[in-house]
Amino acid sequence: MPQGSKEKYTDKQKRKADHIKEGYLEQGVSEEEAEQIAWATVNKESGGGNKSGSGRGQKDNRSASREGDKNSS
Repeated sequence: MPQGSKEKYTDKQKRKADHIKEGYLEQGVSEEEAEQIAWATVNKESGGGNKSGSGRGQKDNRSASREGDKNSS
């Protein structure tokens, strides 16, 4: 599998990365940088590509996506 392949990620992780990327694009961040930030966030929260299936792996740690809440007010 070549470096940068998203083959090992679940559909949920791919959707999450797309959602994060769209948020950064709306803020005016370049396409390339938005994608890098999105996948870095997914990796930080879930520990990289997970195999799908009930009870596999560990729960996601969503602390990275909640950091923005602290400064939003």
